[in-house]
Amino acid sequence: MTVFTDETRTRAREIIARYPADRSRSALLPLLHLVQSEEGYVSPAGVAFCAEVLGLNKAQVGAVASFYTMYKRRPTGDWLVSVCTNTMCNVLGGQEVYDTLAEHLGVGHDETTTDGKVTLEHAECLAACDYGPVMTVNYDFFDGVDPQTAVGLVDELRAGGRPTPSRGARLCTLKEMSVQLAGFADEREGAVADGVPGEPSLRGLRLAQEHGISAPGFDPNAPIRSAQAGDKPAPATPPKAAPTGSTAPDVPAPDRKSPQVRTAETRQPDAKTAVPDAPGTKVPTDGTAPGPRDAQAAQAAGAAANKPASDAKPAGDDAEAQERNLSEAESTGRGSANDKGAQK
Repeated sequence: MTVFTDETRTRAREIIARYPADRSRSALLPLLHLVQSEEGYVSPAGVAFCAEVLGLNKAQVGAVASFYTMYKRRPTGDWLVSVCTNTMCNVLGGQEVYDTLAEHLGVGHDETTTDGKVTLEHAECLAACDYGPVMTVNYDFFDGVDPQTAVGLVDELRAGGRPTPSRGARLCTLKEMSVQLAGFADEREGAVADGVPGEPSLRGLRLAQEHGISAPGFDPNAPIRSAQAGDKPAPATPPKAAPTGSTAPDVPAPDRKSPQVRTAETRQPDAKTAVPDAPGTKVPTDGTAPGPRDAQAAQAAGAAANKPASDAKPAGDDAEAQERNLSEAESTGRGSANDKGAQK
């Protein structure tokens, strides 16, 4: 098992101190870069070390280390060469660059050359489509590569050289880069530098300037003002009131076979469905049969409710029509009852 140096343990304590005591597990990501900077990859010993200093179990640490591709789980060369083979770079020749390097180095994806210098991998996207095809060496960009230039780059790396990236600072080895990603400055001359934007990234800006295009009301000199503690939030926009005279949206007429919605037009006087009732009475909608009632009264009321549309009266006469239909039904019912009494 690897015994980590005192310097690594001191740096680990510095990393953990950056976070609140109850959030110390947030230090896991830079700690993984830290152990990678010593071993060149995140070994089982590195997982155990992170678990120990953070009070986690190894399964929790291993889950994080195996999720992010920047953490290597087996020995990796000094120079991690990544070739983009995603759509844009692939169309421009990215796959050909990768295939040529794989044959030249004698390795496949995520494999390291026999001298331990170069590890090759294909990348889904390196976020530099406007420079494609691109490859990176320890995440520093080399733009617009072709098979020949890519082979020349890796040969220079294996010979001990450090070719200059298209953008950014001079190259760092994987271990040197991991120190920076853990949050510690690299004091070597030229280790850190401000990259300049490339012309393809500035093309849109150039075109806007040439044609006088800008966002409406945009002032590049306007100060950026952050919200102050006493600032009042902007008032919420009140909801718009419905226009006068608006009505509810039209609702499609219910299916005559639907049992859950019943109106005077859809109720039918059959064995399972109630007929129109007097105001205040309930119509069963659960499929149960209505209570006993006089058959003639039911027939009369049902006929009144199902008159043809041509006989319908204006909406203002609905109440009067309902009262008239109810009176007819009641009179018919009384007549039937009197007839039965007379027969007795």
